[in-house]
Amino acid sequence: MKAVDEVIRARLSSEVVLIRQVAEYIIGAGGKRLRPALVLFAAGATGYRGTHHHDLAAVVEFIHTATLLHDDVVDESDLRRGNSTANAMFGNAAAVLVGDFLYSRAFQMMVTVDNMRVMSVLSDATNTIAEGEVLQLMNCHNADVDVEAYLRVIRYKTAKLFEAAAQLGAVLGRADPDVEQDLARFGMHLGTAFQLIDDVLDYSGDERTTGKHLGDDLSEGKPTLPLIHVMQHGNSQQSAVVRKAIEEGGREDFPAVIDAIRATGALGEARRRAQVESSLAMDALSRLPSSTYKDSLVQLTEFAVARNY
Repeated sequence: MKAVDEVIRARLSSEVVLIRQVAEYIIGAGGKRLRPALVLFAAGATGYRGTHHHDLAAVVEFIHTATLLHDDVVDESDLRRGNSTANAMFGNAAAVLVGDFLYSRAFQMMVTVDNMRVMSVLSDATNTIAEGEVLQLMNCHNADVDVEAYLRVIRYKTAKLFEAAAQLGAVLGRADPDVEQDLARFGMHLGTAFQLIDDVLDYSGDERTTGKHLGDDLSEGKPTLPLIHVMQHGNSQQSAVVRKAIEEGGREDFPAVIDAIRATGALGEARRRAQVESSLAMDALSRLPSSTYKDSLVQLTEFAVARNY
């Protein structure tokens, strides 16, 4: 990961001062670096011993960072990882344009690997992520979104980059097609579990630990799994409170929504679904030979569902 961070710093260079300032601000703000770690672990687990996995781990982090920059503008967010968002610090225009720079720099870097499979995986992933962003936008303030429609959004928007990261490691390791697909499937289920826990933490986390405001999803009118569960399993009063909150957005109804979520066991249901996704991710690793890299993939999966940030 130290080598990956060195690549990230080196490839953030630009003669345009504002690009350096914004990019270094958001990269330097920290983060879990789960997606780049996935590239390294999957590459190691499939026998890769070169250095291109450092480059592709940085590419994945650049793509992720670009999506964060754009997300925060769309969502009008002002806090991420406990710090002011880039758009709050530098303005929306700068955040969007630097996000574009990071996307294009990511594609410059992936070309240097000189592998069409790498290009195919990453170009497909970025396109799918963009579709997921638009799907989420269409679902905002729609209280009739069902579980399947919501899961489609998170598989496109969040899980797809996890999937691509794990698959890239297998491509570098020249794994058998079945193993490559196993690792892609692993990443997809891991990413889904990760996002479901994010949904839980949006209504139950400690703001100092998560680095985000509680109820951000509610204020933006996003129908996440806990809210969908209340709509489907709550009584008429509970459903009405959540419907109003989704359709109107804002935080005015946050206490009543929290009460409805707790009364219907919505967070427990979201955690249960996350655990199912985690188990499916574990199953996808069965064909990998034993190694410290495989052990790390298992530990990452356990962390995804047990975390509180």
